[in-house]
Amino acid sequence: MADRKYEENGFSGETPTPIPAFDPPPKPKRNKFAFACAVLASMTSILLGYDIGVMSGAGIFIKEDLKISDVQLEIVMGVLNLYSLLGSAAAGRTSDWIGRRYTIVLASVIFFAGSLLMGFAVNYAFLMVGRFVAGIAVGYALMIAPVYTAEVSPASSRGFLTSFPEVFINIGILLGYVSNVALSKLPTHLGWRLMLGIGAIPAVFLAIAVLAMPESPRWLVLQGCLGDAKKVLDKTSDSEQESQDRLADIKEAAGIPPECHDDVVQVPKRSSHGEGVWKDLLLRPTPAVRHILIAGVGIHFFQQTSGIDAVVLYSPKIFEKAGISKSHLLLATVAVGFIKTVSILVATFFVDRVGRRKLLLVSVGGMIVSLASLGTSLMVIDRFKEDKLVWAVALAVVSVLAFVAMFSIGLGPIAWVYSSEIFPLRLRAQGTGIGVGVNRVMSGIISMTFISLYKAVTIGGAFLLFMAVAVVGWLFIYLLLPETRGKTLEEMQSLFGGFFRWRSTMRELEKNADVNGNGQVQLGVNHG
Repeated sequence: MADRKYEENGFSGETPTPIPAFDPPPKPKRNKFAFACAVLASMTSILLGYDIGVMSGAGIFIKEDLKISDVQLEIVMGVLNLYSLLGSAAAGRTSDWIGRRYTIVLASVIFFAGSLLMGFAVNYAFLMVGRFVAGIAVGYALMIAPVYTAEVSPASSRGFLTSFPEVFINIGILLGYVSNVALSKLPTHLGWRLMLGIGAIPAVFLAIAVLAMPESPRWLVLQGCLGDAKKVLDKTSDSEQESQDRLADIKEAAGIPPECHDDVVQVPKRSSHGEGVWKDLLLRPTPAVRHILIAGVGIHFFQQTSGIDAVVLYSPKIFEKAGISKSHLLLATVAVGFIKTVSILVATFFVDRVGRRKLLLVSVGGMIVSLASLGTSLMVIDRFKEDKLVWAVALAVVSVLAFVAMFSIGLGPIAWVYSSEIFPLRLRAQGTGIGVGVNRVMSGIISMTFISLYKAVTIGGAFLLFMAVAVVGWLFIYLLLPETRGKTLEEMQSLFGGFFRWRSTMRELEKNADVNGNGQVQLGVNHG
């Protein structure tokens, strides 16, 4: 019938010839090699997740066994985040020096040593030494995993792949919670040491597995290894044309002439190991870099100050305040870990389809509602302790689960995705390191002060305070963060620099893309 109508309309031939301008391009298949590289790199984040999860339960037994105060418990729970600052500060330069891949190996080796030190700790001081070593490793892992993944990923699936570090953080948290339940029946002095020491096992596996993946193509270009970089790009791109375009963009960013096609070239000195980076990033930033820095740092700031670590680390304490019996506290935390992990898996499949910005706004909006209901329900429970209000207890539990779910579908993974993809190539390692540093500082402050905070303003008041911060975070995202979905890493700077006026730049880019995309005119698009 279709062929007959085709002939009746005055055309001949059996099959109409497709017109490229009107036929949408086929959706590229998921690049399996890039997927495997992203998984291996992101698995390093399990180390942080396991520590967060396991400490929520181990802290109960550490306090009992070592006879420490609440303030000492706060410090041992949260100080790893501050120690990780040293790791993230060193990771940028280290990754520029020895490469992204060997930096991940180094992080695994350091965490292995830290886990053993914590597992064999005989007193509080010994335990703090172990926390220090593990913290260095966490700082390395947090900075380098999203950077490597962003640099190896094709644009079509970069959001999906660079959300993997947050996926594995959540898997680590769940494993930590399960470890708490599984080892909680052991003698107190043995249980918490095994909980912490077991973290050495995945570190060994990761250090070996990471050696199987290639080096970042962008780092290879900065070393002048164009031939090796091209081989990696050919494997991690959706098409040969994309591989060529990515290589051209990286060469331009590194200061290598486009006509240079040698396998090994001399890279301009200022681009090879980050000389002058800190001046360009902090002292003399262009408007675009200043906007990028504010966006990259701000999203990490609000990720932590909205209270996620207070919920994850102190969920047993929250459930205890809500009236959950002690025998069910650790099981309730497993539910938190399960919901968090499932939600992050859902988020990975939408970050490239829906876009970063929409998911962020929905996520933070849901967090605001959840924190409001959690704070209110806990205040009611605290006010009517004798009455044991079942509805308030149920609302508190549901609010905790809703909060971690809403965090994990947006703000949790996208903070890492967004900050790792917006910085220019030469500033990426150090810029991402600053974002991770702010993330860890705020996480450490929240973790190390939560018990004191809720004693001062009540536990319900503490979560209402987090809600107020989340409201400010929603406004920050709405006003300052442009959508980056589908843009190459080298195109990002064109989106930034206008601050509150970024929307007009976005409209202009979309208009140009519609007219000039793939050399074809897109008809039927009304830009109003």
